[in-house]
Formats: sequence, structure tokens, C-alpha cells
Amino acid sequence: MDNNYGKRNIISGVLFGLGLVAFFDEAVFHQLLHWHHFYDRSTTQIGLVSDGFFHAFSWFATIGGLFMFADLRRRNSLVLSRWVGALLIGAGAFQLYDGIIQHKVMRIHQIRYVENIIVYDLTWNIIAILLISAGFIIIARSG
Repeated sequence: MDNNYGKRNIISGVLFGLGLVAFFDEAVFHQLLHWHHFYDRSTTQIGLVSDGFFHAFSWFATIGGLFMFADLRRRNSLVLSRWVGALLIGAGAFQLYDGIIQHKVMRIHQIRYVENIIVYDLTWNIIAILLISAGFIIIARSG
């Protein structure tokens, strides 16, 4: 396989993984459970607007990844196992960035506003590390 298409499998999978997990986060934790907004350091209205921008980002990443996926299939250059591994890396990378940078460093929101937040933080970040690890294992085995 052309090295350029190998990289495109990775980029497509990572973009789709980022978008998918961002969409899931926004739909479940922001909209359904009302645990937080993307930006919680202001009014509820600002939080809702920030959620809208976050939702747009997730869809741009998802659609971009899917356009690349379709192009790889059309060119008969898709390596599905490599793409799935990259999807897991993208999903885990988003979640780890969210859990460490946005939650702890920038403090723009927390997973949930409860007294024993460490349980949520550990669960969130351990799942992210597991996703990234599984993705690297799958890519390594795909050759």
C-alpha cells in the first residue's frame, strides 16, 4: 500500500474517532444528563452557545473523517483494521485531552459537579488510556 494512503487511513480514523466521542460526550453528558456544558465558567446561555460550537466541531471532524474513509474505499486503499485502530486512538486522545487539559488544567468544566469527583476523573481518564492502547495494538497488528 502507498505510504500516503497508510497515513490517510490513520488521519481518517483519528478524525472520525475524535468526532464520534465528542458527539457522544456532548449528546449524553451535556444534553441528556445535564452534567456540564463545554464552558461552565459563565452563564447558562454562554454554556449553551459553547455546546453549539462544540457540537459543530464534532460534526466537522466526523464528516471529514467519513469523506476520507469514502475516498479510501473508492481508491481500494482502506485498511479497516488500521482505520479502526486509529478511530480508537482518536477517541481516546479526545477523552484524555478533555479529562486532563479541559477538566484539570483549564478548568472550563468538570465531568460532573459532585463532591467525590476523583472517581469520575479516574474512570474517564482510564477509559481514555485503554482506548488509546487498544488502538495502538490494533494498528501494530495490522502491519
